[in-house]
Amino acid sequence: MKRRSRRGAALKRRRLDHASSRSLLRARVQRNLNRWHREAESHCETLSAYCSDRGSQHRLARLVQRLSSHNPGAVESALAELELAILLVRAGFHVSLLPECHAKTADLECSLGRERFVVEVTAMLESHAGEMPRSRAVPEEDDPQMLATRVVARINQKAKQLVDYRAPVLLAINLPPDRRQDRPPRRLRIPGEEIDLKRMAGMISLRLPGCPHITAVLLSLWDIEPARDRSGLRLANVTLIERPPSQRAYPRIRLLVLNPAADFAFQGDCLEVLKGLL
Repeated sequence: MKRRSRRGAALKRRRLDHASSRSLLRARVQRNLNRWHREAESHCETLSAYCSDRGSQHRLARLVQRLSSHNPGAVESALAELELAILLVRAGFHVSLLPECHAKTADLECSLGRERFVVEVTAMLESHAGEMPRSRAVPEEDDPQMLATRVVARINQKAKQLVDYRAPVLLAINLPPDRRQDRPPRRLRIPGEEIDLKRMAGMISLRLPGCPHITAVLLSLWDIEPARDRSGLRLANVTLIERPPSQRAYPRIRLLVLNPAADFAFQGDCLEVLKGLL
């Protein structure tokens, strides 16, 4: 009887410890969710005051709706659009949120003086096997360039809906942090494998001439570990900003890749201001 009693007491303690651990984890998760919800609310309030035109207000209301969605892709897409819009406003651009319609259109219209360009914002989550080329619908586990291949696939996908613009087009691709749990950053690659940013920039640079209507690609990479730079070679069309891992409020990497064969290039001070906001 004593043995059974001791076993029962030990089992009860383990259950209580497990329940306590789960409760603490849920509390940490909720704190993280509350934090980015507050940030999103602040962004919405700022944009509501700044972008007063009817189209922007309508699009802003749609973004607020998407923030409460149960679809992680819809939430991250809305957050990426809000965060970039705020960044552009703070950099000095006049920003309008383009209303949604049945036709595929860009998300933002920006101007600086007389210069105007449009921005398409997209978020990439951890698993998008459907974006891969058909010949490689399921990427091999030992492919160190899987992320770069996925980025190029997303460029191909988005290029089709931006072909009709007769102005510079900025395609902004965001690889967001994991906002759901208080755990080590997820990785869109093999554990322990570093990302060769120069090779990624080279792959994007080689693809962009085939999309002359895209002026530049802006990559915001949050939970990415860059490979050690072993070469002094620099691509003239690439601007790279790398932050230390401790600065969790900003992307680990921001990468601006210009299209050398763009039909519409950035004019005036637009390009320098865009590089400054990295």
